[in-house]
This record gives sequence, C-alpha cells and structure tokens, in this order.
Amino acid sequence: MTISDSLRYTKIPTRGSGTIPAVGFGTLIPDPLVTRQATRAALEAGFRHLDCAERYRNEAAVGDAIQDAFRAGTLRRQDLFVTTKLWNTNHRPERIKPAFDASRRRLQLDDIDCYIIHTPFAFQPGDEQDPRDASGRVIYDSGVTLAETWHALERLVDEGHCKSIGLSDITLEKLREIVAVARIRPAMVQVESHPYLPEWELLEFCREHGIVLQAFAALGHAMEPNLLADPVITAIAERMHKTPAQVALAWAVQRGTAFLTTSTNPRRIQENFDISTLPEDAMRQMRDRITTNVRFNAVVETGVPGFIPRAT
Repeated sequence: MTISDSLRYTKIPTRGSGTIPAVGFGTLIPDPLVTRQATRAALEAGFRHLDCAERYRNEAAVGDAIQDAFRAGTLRRQDLFVTTKLWNTNHRPERIKPAFDASRRRLQLDDIDCYIIHTPFAFQPGDEQDPRDASGRVIYDSGVTLAETWHALERLVDEGHCKSIGLSDITLEKLREIVAVARIRPAMVQVESHPYLPEWELLEFCREHGIVLQAFAALGHAMEPNLLADPVITAIAERMHKTPAQVALAWAVQRGTAFLTTSTNPRRIQENFDISTLPEDAMRQMRDRITTNVRFNAVVETGVPGFIPRAT
C-alpha cells in the first residue's frame, strides 16, 4: 500500500471564501518569547495556517515570527493563512473595527484571512478581558446580540483587509441561527473536536453549507481520559509506524475537518505536521470502535475558555 504524503497539504474549500489549509498551528502559548520561537518552528516545519487571538495576549510575538520568515525569504504572505479572533468584551458593533485593526497592527499584517468571534457570549465591554462581579461571576453584556456582532463582521469584509469571517466555540443550534441571518456566510467554525468528540452532526451541517469545521484540542489537550492512549488509536499507530498523535490528526483531515495543534517542542511540532493518509479500515475502526465520548472544555456553556491560563 502506498501512503500519500500530500495529506498535510490539504486545503478545504469554503463557499465563497476560497480554500483553508487543513493543518493549522495554534498559538495559545502564555510566554511571548516562547510564542515567537514556537511559531517560527511551526513555519519552518511547514505549517501555513496560524491561529491567533486577541485574548491570547501574544499576537505581537506571532507577528514577529511571521516577519522573521518574510525577511528570511522562507515565506510569502500569499502562502500563509492567518486567523485571529474577536474577544468577548468587544462584541458591540462600535468596538469591532478598533479591535480588528489592533489585531492587524500587532500581527504586522495588512489583511487577516479569517476573523472569528471567539465565543458566542458577549462580556461587559471594556479593557478588562475577564470582567467579574464581587462574587466572582462573569459579567455578561445583554446589550448586544450575536447576530448584531456578526453583521458588524460582515461590514469588515465589505471594507477590505478582512477576507473571511467565522465563529468559535459555537453549538450547532447557534450556528444555524447565524447561517439563517447571514449575508456573508461563515467560512470556518472552530470547535473542540477529536476522536472522543467527533461532532458528526455539526460536521455534516458545515459540509452542507460550505463551512470549514476546524477542530481545536484535536489531541485531547493532554487531559483525562487520554485519547492518545486509546487502544484503537495506539494499535493503528503501531501498525502504521506512526505516533498516536499523527493517527488522530490524520483522522481529522481525512474525515473532512481542519485541525489546530499547539506545541513548544520543535520535534513535536514537526511530528504533528508529518501526517500521512490512513487506510480506510483504520478510519472505520476509529469511527466504529471508539465509544468514549467526552468534552474537555466547557467554553460552549460559559464563554470562558478552559485552556487559557488566568492572568495573575
């Protein structure tokens, strides 16, 4: 059997917004210096899709790594797909363009390939990214709807510099609501998805509407139960002479999703890029024999990302 090495270069078409590289590198890394080093290593490994966010507080470091690659002549802007995200405190329409322009400045880019609403939950507007009341409860903003925020993102596309827009941490129900009122359809939705949370129904809806489903926590974020120790995955990995991580990531692309993976270890970054096609029987085994079902991140219920370290 011939194993194709082209899987890592897969691009998924959207309806009206071009194609999106399936293999993505996430930049949720607390230390800016480490962020710059890891992003540089990801670009050197071959990653051409970077996922960023205002909330990560490190867009400037990602921008520095991108500029390093531009100056070295190893990367052209047209070969790179950059996503960044609007944080919850900026959902009001008047706050969206300033937030978008600030992300562009930090990333040192004229254009953003996809600008995403980080969660469907609006927080109290202001400079405090994690607004809490005296009892420690999140202060939400009831003065804006998700549809109003979406329509403001559509205007960013009209004005230029924003090539496409999307959503993150969204349920199928909420996504249906936005698709129903959207003038510009989402190009991409980011949700937690992995072999223990395959989100088949959401994936089918996305396929029907030309939306890319991008899986974050594609390797389970090293949480328990550890999907990389799953006996179905480890058996396939042994047979294919691949790591369990490479099997899980190949599965993600072959079933039609994009994925994000994050590491600060150059060897692991390279490993996560070096995926290759699984045989059909392995794909069937992963669908039919993996019965564990677990969500690791409760962000879809609260709007508070579970993987972001709290600022002290």
